[in-house]
Amino acid sequence: MNRRYFLSTVGAISAVGAFAALSKFTGLAGVLLPADHPAARDHCAAGNAVVNGNANDGAAKAKGIKKVIKTDAEWKQILTPDQYSVAREKGTERPFSSPFNDIHEQGIFECVACELPVFSSKAKFDSGTGWPSFYEPIDKDSVQEVVDKSLFETRTEVLCARCDSHLGHVFADGPRPTGLRYCMNGVALKFVKASGVNRE
Repeated sequence: MNRRYFLSTVGAISAVGAFAALSKFTGLAGVLLPADHPAARDHCAAGNAVVNGNANDGAAKAKGIKKVIKTDAEWKQILTPDQYSVAREKGTERPFSSPFNDIHEQGIFECVACELPVFSSKAKFDSGTGWPSFYEPIDKDSVQEVVDKSLFETRTEVLCARCDSHLGHVFADGPRPTGLRYCMNGVALKFVKASGVNRE
């Protein structure tokens, strides 16, 4: 076999093999991660309305929750700049800045973006952290919990199960009966007072 032909053939096969291997990966912050890696699944590129819809669409449909998918421009029309920063860009509000810290009324806390009920005032408690805190969601199917490695520590991010909006994080230092603390951004929530209930 001609040496030049052999080398060109080997080079072409190698290039095809490398392309096939790389097609199984997703780029994230300049690092190649497997497409099924949690950080790749959960990554939301700018302008993408779904944070990890591919990983959770099937589960959400099975639970009877119809996904809400909007463009980046549509979310900006619906949400205030602060709401958008937290819910769609995974920001964090300043501690003790939310009026929901002092809510003592009975009612439901909904996702500010799609109005899915996510927490009940019955599960709310004063964690002293400066963020509205709950020991459990209103229903386990109302939220999604995903691995968050955006900082130097691994945390568990809490997302709305319907629109994938960032709500906050959950920690294992809460009160009974669950021992969990769902530390939420008040700006990512909307409070709906129970009808016929007066302020305590």
